[in-house]
Amino acid sequence: SWGQGQSRVQLHFHTLTFFLLAAAFQLPRCQLINQTISLEKKGCSRCHRVETTICSGYCTTKDPNMKILFSKAYQHVCTYGELYYKTFEFPDCLPGVDPVVTYPVALRCHCGGCAMATSDCTFESLQPDFCINDIPFYH
Repeated sequence: SWGQGQSRVQLHFHTLTFFLLAAAFQLPRCQLINQTISLEKKGCSRCHRVETTICSGYCTTKDPNMKILFSKAYQHVCTYGELYYKTFEFPDCLPGVDPVVTYPVALRCHCGGCAMATSDCTFESLQPDFCINDIPFYH
């Protein structure tokens, strides 16, 4: 009876592993995608939306159930492998405000650690085309 129960558990484990792997292959991998982003600047009257390329998709992560001293765990994110910065000049800024802003254009993506200086590493962030000027303020 013990052997039969053990083989049933192994069968369920292998079935679960199969379906999890099958589901993982359906997720979009880390890749370049076209995205509309909003540019805004204090002293300039409105947002401007531009098209750029960003990195998006899933990366393999590993976090052991049991925390063992010196065990290896990694949480990779889809991030820039290579990028350049494009400039945009706002047409409607107040006098004295520099109308030029820069934004990143991804050329290559990879799975790696999140660089807080250049990436949004939060769990849920604002959408790339979100504009604070679109929110109505009531006086």
